[in-house]
Order: sequence, then C-alpha cells, then structure tokens
Amino acid sequence: MPYASGRARVRSCATFGSLTTALFLLLLSVSAARGQLSPQEIHSPELRALQDTYLQQLKALNNSIAAAKFPLPFTLARYVTADPASPAGQDTRGIEFVRFRGRVVLKITGRYNAALSSARLSKNERAARVFIGVFLPIVGLVRQEIPAEVACDAIGLEIGYHVLGKSKSYEYEGKEILVAVFDRSDAFALAAAESDAARQEILNRSEIFLDGEEFGLALSQREPLNLESLDRGANAAPASRPPSPEVAPPKSQSATTPLPNPRLLPAPPAPSSPPVVLPGTSASRLEAAPSPTRATPLPAGAPPDTPQDVERLQAKYQTELDALAKEGLLKFHFVDYAPPSFVLFQDHVALQLTLRNPARFDREHTSIYKRAAQSFDLFLAPQLKDMLGRISTEVEFPLLDITILSQFQAPSSGSPEAIEYICALRALRGFADARITSQDLINQSIVLVNSVRIGLNLQAAE
Repeated sequence: MPYASGRARVRSCATFGSLTTALFLLLLSVSAARGQLSPQEIHSPELRALQDTYLQQLKALNNSIAAAKFPLPFTLARYVTADPASPAGQDTRGIEFVRFRGRVVLKITGRYNAALSSARLSKNERAARVFIGVFLPIVGLVRQEIPAEVACDAIGLEIGYHVLGKSKSYEYEGKEILVAVFDRSDAFALAAAESDAARQEILNRSEIFLDGEEFGLALSQREPLNLESLDRGANAAPASRPPSPEVAPPKSQSATTPLPNPRLLPAPPAPSSPPVVLPGTSASRLEAAPSPTRATPLPAGAPPDTPQDVERLQAKYQTELDALAKEGLLKFHFVDYAPPSFVLFQDHVALQLTLRNPARFDREHTSIYKRAAQSFDLFLAPQLKDMLGRISTEVEFPLLDITILSQFQAPSSGSPEAIEYICALRALRGFADARITSQDLINQSIVLVNSVRIGLNLQAAE
C-alpha cells in the first residue's frame, strides 16, 4: 500500500559517557520500533500535520490491533516484505498517513502469519479468507478508535501472508500481498455491515489489489469477479473530506505516489552536494569496470542504513521518481501499483523497480532457475541500458533492487513469481556498456526467487 546514503549513524568514541549514550540510543530505537510513527519522521508537511493531529488516536489503534485476536497471529509492520528478523522487519509502526493516487490515505500495514495452500484454495479464496479474518476486524477497530470525520480521503490496508504450493519436483513457499483502499465513508460502512452482500457491494467499488494487480475480490465464490463488470471510477479522483484547521492543504499533489512499498523494502556517506536522479540523464562511460571477484553488491564495510534514510531519500527524489514511474509504465513494463521507491535490503538502501514480464511460463515444465535466467536474458537485459540512462551517475545509493513478476500459463496460473536481482549500479553500468558479461553481473549480484536466494548459472539454466 506493493522488495542511498545519508545515514543516521552511531559511531563509537573514546570519550567518557559514550557507553551510556549508546545504550540510550539502543533503547530509543527499540521503543520506536514498538511504538507509533512520530510526526517528525514524516517529510510531507500535510501528512506530518495529520500524523500529529491524530497521533493519540493512531496510538490507540496500534494498541488495539496488537491486543486483538485473529485466527492466526497478526503483526503490524511498516515494511511488510522485510525479513522479520531484520531491524526494518521489526518495525511495528504500521499506521501512517500516505498519498496514493492523489488521495490522502490512512494506511495500515502488517503481516499475517498464515500459510495458505494453493492446491486447496484458489487465489480468490485465499484473499477472501484473509479479508474476512484480518481486514474486517481491523476495519472494525478503525471505526472504534478513529473519528468518522478524520481528515483523509480513504482508509487503506496492506497485508502480506504466505502461500504454500507444490509442483511435480519440489515444494515451495511464496508470498501474497492483498491491498484494499476504501473511501473513508465506505470504510466505516464496511465496519458496520452485517452481511456478505453489503460487504461485497463496498468491495466492488473500492480499489483492491493482489500482488500489485487490480483484483475483483469475491467473498463467496472460488474465482474473482470480472474487473470489467465493476465500476470503480468513483474512487479515481480524490473524495471530499472534512476540512481540518490544523492541516494546511498541499500546494501540489503527486497522483502517482503509491502506498509505500518498503522492503521492504535497502550505502556510502552522503556527498556534500547531493546529486539527483534525473530521468533522461545519460550514464557515464568513464566509470571503471567492477572487480570480477566481487561476490556481492553490498557496500563493503558501509554502516547500516535505517528506515529514516529510506524516507529521506524518497521525499528528496519523489519528483524525479514520479517522472521515472510515468516513463517506466510506457517503456519498461513497470507495474502501476509499485512505482520506483527506495527500500531497505540487508540494511542498505536500494532503488527498487518492479516490472511485469509479459511472457508466461509453464510452471510444471520450467524450473525456478530457468525462469530466473530467461527473465534476465530475454526480458530485463535488453532494457537495462535504456533504463540506466534515466538514472544519474552521481547518486547517493549504490544498489538497484529490480523485481520481475513472472506469470504462469493456465491452468496453473496462480500468483506471479517474484524474481529479484539486487545489483550494484556500478556493475549494471559495466554490463550495459559491454565491459562485463551477463554472467559476471549475476555473479556480483544477489538473486532471490520469492525471497529465497538462489545461485544462477545463466547458460546452464537455459
């Protein structure tokens, strides 16, 4: 609601009292991870004012959700696809005001500890089960803790959960993310609805996404509704909302800013004159080729980044990222739901790009290695040179986290497979300029399939 530098750091020092200071900062960071997002951490003046105005209600909602009983454990998570063991994954400040498609949305994000079988439940049945077991209770708590006249346009929920599947040769575990954005009045009406028919009516006019694709969620049937039969145009434009004397209207709005996609969801010191990501800026050919012995794109010895670094860079480069998102939709198969955004990967900031491969794979007769190899060689590699030309060589982040959503042929179409290539920008430019091979680039990168790291030999896999 969809995987840079300038870090806040704590350096050890040899002065008296440094141990006490470090301990205090550690306790402060733990408290922040378990509390509610502070208004001071939000860069947009309007959203910061909203967060401040409703801070006590947001804290109450956070506590109510934490205390609520769900069919299986549920945890608020600001970065829904982050490794739960990482600092970003332990951040439970999953309630904040954001922008989504030109509207101000109160967003609630979390992880549901369910592992739903793809053999027994269709994609729609899995989504419906999560909607009934998690979305409805949370919407009820929103109605209980948040005033109906809250100064936002919509209420959005973004919930991740696990999916268990099996092919002829192996079992696998994937993830799905269900997103729903309800008009503010519809969210409160949904909480009061007493029948599936009334809930379905609200769903039909709301924005529903499953793994980044618009989805026609049907509560009482196996297959989803046909999207063409649904009229969702009413929510395309910002709905009117009660004026708030404490919140000044923004001077401008970005219609493409998504619900944060934090790896989410992951860099060297910030330069004195921060560069920018400029769409249309050509990549330099003077950069030295990366060392062929380097086995990871992560900055060697670089201090860890923080979620605050992600937010700072997202705010700093939002205009440029919006322009890149618009061009990416037309030229690079970017998905509409997850435009370019900064994310955390293994405690380092990366620019995440999410693309959908138009080709469809036969799940039963291709391995994850073959799909990963062909997704790179036949889909991503031909676009890299042009794509990198839109990113300045003078940037504050060293990594690109490129996610390719691979689709499957019927009858086992199911959820898309997420193949991630986490690459150093330096190595990517070397490949684009024909200074290293595709295998050299893969050897210096990290490849994940549904969040599981694999080794990839391109020639052998194909």
